[in-house]
Amino acid sequence: MSSPVQNPVQGPLSGQLALVTGASRGIGAATAKALAAAGAHVILTARAGKDLEGVEQAIYETGGSATIAPVDLAEPDGIARLAAAIGRRWEALDILVINAAVLPTLTPVWQIEQKDLTRAMTLNVLATQSLIAGFDPMLKKSLDARVIGVTSSVGSAPRAYWGAYGATKAAFENLLDAYAQEVRSLSAIRVAILDPGATRTAMRAKAYPGEDPASVKPPEAVADFLIALLGEQFASPARVSVNQPREPQVLTSD
Repeated sequence: MSSPVQNPVQGPLSGQLALVTGASRGIGAATAKALAAAGAHVILTARAGKDLEGVEQAIYETGGSATIAPVDLAEPDGIARLAAAIGRRWEALDILVINAAVLPTLTPVWQIEQKDLTRAMTLNVLATQSLIAGFDPMLKKSLDARVIGVTSSVGSAPRAYWGAYGATKAAFENLLDAYAQEVRSLSAIRVAILDPGATRTAMRAKAYPGEDPASVKPPEAVADFLIALLGEQFASPARVSVNQPREPQVLTSD
């Protein structure tokens, strides 16, 4: 028997179960907190258990509820074990936010190190497919399942020196878009690919070490956008950008 989804907070997402990858910091942590504040019970996933505990504590302090599930998504059986454990406790998954990613070294294409690219492909692409495969059964049991994939503009607009990361995000988007098309007539699953734009994160600081962090928006702005998106009946697959005007709110792809 699956445990009921419980959260003392009453909100638009009350009674729903959400899973956020890369939830230990940045956009993932902000999104997890926002989901809990909206009433969802949030499963927090990342490699850093200590950091997850901090996010979980912050959620509890504001009256929400969460479960931490430390796992390395790049491990061969990490996602399978995660899906099995969650499936034993809950029946359906309502929200899957695929946010975890790694930024390879920014370098010309002819200087990309295979080891660096392989690591990025493993987490940014292969883990995405494994997450979809592992949680598809639970998503199909939800009455209103949403999968949100956090991408980057370089996935669709190639940029010099960003070839390795851009290639992984292009593949990431392709997987999500194809999945959306495959399930939209078979289930209630809807998929959105979200470009957060310039955001104050550790990844951004690594890519732009000389940038003033205060010059770009905080992760909470992306989380607020994502929560608003979850409240919309967006077409699937959808491609949305935080930096785009909210009217029209959703851009759909063919």
